[in-house]
Amino acid sequence: MPAPKVRTKWRPTLALIVYVVLLAVMALPILIVIWFRAVEVSSNRMAPAEIVALAVVAMLTLAIAYVLTRTITGPIDALIARTEEIARGGKGAIRPLESYGTREIAVLSQSFLDLAGKLVDRTEYVGSFAAHVSHELKSPLTAIRGAAELLRDDDAERPMTKAQRLHFLDNIVADAARLDVLLQRLRELAQAETPVAEGKSSIVDILPALRGQFPALDISGKGDTETSVALPREAADIVFANLAENALQQGATLLELSVSADARTTVILVRDDGGGISEANRQRIFQPFFSTRREQGGTGMGLGIVRAMLSAHGGTIRLLQTAGAGAEFEITIPV
Repeated sequence: MPAPKVRTKWRPTLALIVYVVLLAVMALPILIVIWFRAVEVSSNRMAPAEIVALAVVAMLTLAIAYVLTRTITGPIDALIARTEEIARGGKGAIRPLESYGTREIAVLSQSFLDLAGKLVDRTEYVGSFAAHVSHELKSPLTAIRGAAELLRDDDAERPMTKAQRLHFLDNIVADAARLDVLLQRLRELAQAETPVAEGKSSIVDILPALRGQFPALDISGKGDTETSVALPREAADIVFANLAENALQQGATLLELSVSADARTTVILVRDDGGGISEANRQRIFQPFFSTRREQGGTGMGLGIVRAMLSAHGGTIRLLQTAGAGAEFEITIPV
C-alpha cells in the first residue's frame, strides 16, 4: 500500500524553538531587574508593580510551557498513541497525525508511516505467499499420493497392465521433479530476500555459464559487457538464469543482453524472440506463482525471484513495450 504523506508546509525546526525558549528564559530576569530599577521601592510591602511583575513572569512561564507542549510533547505523545493504534488496528490506523509541531517531528512521522506501510505490506505478502506455497506443494503431493495408493491397491485378480503401471510411476516421477523445482525456487527466493554476500560481476563473466546451462538458446552480449555491477556472481547467475528459462518457456531461440553504463548505474536490456507477454498479463508477471506455462513446468516464481534479488542489491527490473515478437526487460543496477 502507498504510505500516507505528511502535508508539506513550513514548520519551525526544533533547534529554533529551543533557542527561542532559552532566550526568553534568559530575558526574564533582565526584564525584572530593569523593571525594579525604574520603580522606587518605598516600603517592605509588595507594591502593585511587584505583583504585576510576578504576574507577567508567571504568564510568560505558562506561555513557554504551552509552546513546548504544543510543538514537542503533544506531537510525540500523538505519535506514540498512533503506534499503539497501528499495533491494534493494522492498516486502517496508518494515517497522518493532526499536528506535527516541528520539522524534525514531521520527518520522523513520515519515516514512521513509510515503515509501518512496508511492514503491513510485508505481512500481507507473507500471508499470501504462504497460501500460494501451500497450494503449489499440495497439488503434486496429492497426485503422488493418489498414484501410490492406486499402485498399492492393485488387485491381483485384475492387475494393472505394464503400461498403466508405468504411467502412474511416470506421474510420480514428474510430480517429484516439480516439487524439487519448487523447493529450488523457494531457496533462491530466500537467498534473494536475505542477501549476505557482497561482490561484483559483469555480463562477460556469466555468459559462458549461461550458454552452458541453456544450450537451446543463442545467447549473446552487446555493449559494455565488461562493466562490473554491484551484484555478486551467484546472484547474477540466478537472475539471468531465471530470465533465460523464462524466455525458453516462451519458445525463444535467441537471447540478447545489451549493456550500457554511466558513472553511477548500469542498464541491461534483456531481449528474446519468444512468444512475448500479452497485454492482459503484463501487470501480473511479477506476482508470485503466476505462470502461463504451468503445464510445461513453469512455477511462476522466476520473475519474482529476479525482482527480489535485484531489489536486495539496489537494482530494479521492468517490462518494456515491444513492437514485434518477444519480450524485453530493462534491468537497472548500481555499478
